[in-house]
Amino acid sequence: MKSLQTLFLNLLLILFILPVTTSTAQADNIDLFILAGQSNMQGWRSDAKDYPIDREQLDARIPFYYETVGYGSSQQQWKTLTSQPGHFRSGHFGPEITFGRLLFKSGYTPAIYKYSLGGSSLKLDWKAPGHKGIYDNMVASLKAAITALEAQGHTVTPRALVWIQGESDADNKVLATEYYWHLRKMLHHLRANIIRDTHLPVILSVDEQHPHVQQNPQVVDAQIRLALEDDTINFVSMMGLEKYDVTHLTAKGTIEQGKRIFEAYQQIPLIY
Repeated sequence: MKSLQTLFLNLLLILFILPVTTSTAQADNIDLFILAGQSNMQGWRSDAKDYPIDREQLDARIPFYYETVGYGSSQQQWKTLTSQPGHFRSGHFGPEITFGRLLFKSGYTPAIYKYSLGGSSLKLDWKAPGHKGIYDNMVASLKAAITALEAQGHTVTPRALVWIQGESDADNKVLATEYYWHLRKMLHHLRANIIRDTHLPVILSVDEQHPHVQQNPQVVDAQIRLALEDDTINFVSMMGLEKYDVTHLTAKGTIEQGKRIFEAYQQIPLIY
């Protein structure tokens, strides 16, 4: 009798442990997606009271590390996908929510790293690599975030960079004209020197509806030109997305933007 009870208890223990062990094994390989840019990456006017319902309970399964420079962060820790403290009482969220969920449902094991600052210029604020701007700070933060995942036993594979920025550079004709070269240099440095994958997929986007961009469309031309020159770079239009004001998307527009980014990523050929 005692041996039957022991056998039964052992069986229960196996059944209890097995799903946990399987889940941990599946999470060992992490697909890292790097998101960066200014306010529409941040989701500054995307009210979290309209946060999309997580019917499939995916958010708790997607690691999330974020920093909004000088405003808020995940405290240098990996948490899980959620809204962030922001302009609204409920906070805000960016395109990472729908993008991350779609990645998960398509078979990836995504981790989302997001670094943003509203109103930031590529040349004046992010600056060239090595010039102690936001870009250098992001690189240091990104390395620490990757190291933290690896310390947990994960193998981390960077899968893409999503860059939503350019309106601030379009505020100045000279900056707009130079934008192509500054963006090209940053992308090359990140791919070659930080990620060490010159074919890392890149998604570029900027608000074509913004008055500054309409006045100086060279920033849009630059992103499209880079996409035409490189099959592993894709451009995502923001035309038609619902806007809260002249600069920012609404929650509805941000949700749709995440879908467009995912579709653009799917179109990029993987080169090894």
